[in-house]
Amino acid sequence: MRYAVIWVLVLATVYIGDQFIRDLWLVGDEPRAVTARGDLAASEQHTIELFQNAAPSVVYIFTEGAYVSTPRGRARQSGTGTGFIWDQAGHVVTNFHVVDQAERVRVRLFDDTTVEARVIGAAPDHDIAVVRLSGVRAALRPIPVGSSADLKVGQAAYAIGNPFGLARTLTTGVVSALDRRLPTASHREIAGVIQTDAAINPGNSGGPLLDSAGRLIGVNTAIISDSGGSAGIGFAVPVDTVNRVVPALIRDGRMPRPGIGIVALPEDAVPGLPGIAVERVLQGSPAANAGLRGADARTGAIGDVIIGADGRPVRTLGDLAAAVERAGINGAVELTILRDGQRMTVRVMVVDVSGR
Repeated sequence: MRYAVIWVLVLATVYIGDQFIRDLWLVGDEPRAVTARGDLAASEQHTIELFQNAAPSVVYIFTEGAYVSTPRGRARQSGTGTGFIWDQAGHVVTNFHVVDQAERVRVRLFDDTTVEARVIGAAPDHDIAVVRLSGVRAALRPIPVGSSADLKVGQAAYAIGNPFGLARTLTTGVVSALDRRLPTASHREIAGVIQTDAAINPGNSGGPLLDSAGRLIGVNTAIISDSGGSAGIGFAVPVDTVNRVVPALIRDGRMPRPGIGIVALPEDAVPGLPGIAVERVLQGSPAANAGLRGADARTGAIGDVIIGADGRPVRTLGDLAAAVERAGINGAVELTILRDGQRMTVRVMVVDVSGR
């Protein structure tokens, strides 16, 4: 009887083990049942609709420049960036640095057609340029334009661009800070710059920064990063500046540049200097008419040093440029200067120096 019980247990164990092994073979043999998701969250649906509405306005820009020598022979310089449709006439807005020195510009539209374009205007002081499409037959969708004057830190921000060649990539974040100042290649500074943590990477330059209504609030232009990729600190030219600059570029091909007619020494040329030293005064300029003095070409002695403008301190070229910009063309700026150790004030007219 005892041996019979043992055999029954052995047979049961063999059966159970065999069944377990067959069950193991069946695991993963069929797709899992899909769990019903339910409705999208309202915030998700909003972001989806925002992208669907804005993406057709965003374009991919390809540039070709001059031929240069490389270890493998001569090769043509090339670059990519982002832009967006400004109007039905085929004007596209992008960054100046995207098309700077480009000999050929091509634009890929939302329907994946690629058309030739040409630069019709540029404003290096604001890092803005306008290109015009040629031979476009498809209907264009201009991007809605908002305002940057009433932006608040913390409100949502959305960037669309072509980072690393990945077309129409959406990233989201917030307005991280306002009224930043961003240096440009023309040694001026863009005022009122928007800072955002929406991921901006190489290739995003010239693309739109949008608010939660899908309106343009800025043009993505720069990042701070040790690696070259997004570190959560991106900058956009404010749309109020863009909306002022672009019409002038379309109309005249350039943006008037307010100035007083001086050439300043580099900020680090004279260590410890309390302001901006005037290197040279342009003949016939408002600065010359006001009696400003540059450095002595024979002795190298420092000329006038501008330390203030309209009651505000001037420590950098950006400070001076901002004061001149505030005064505007045909306005006047009151400069506080040091001359031979003596403090004095000089009133100088502001004119358009873009042609000088």
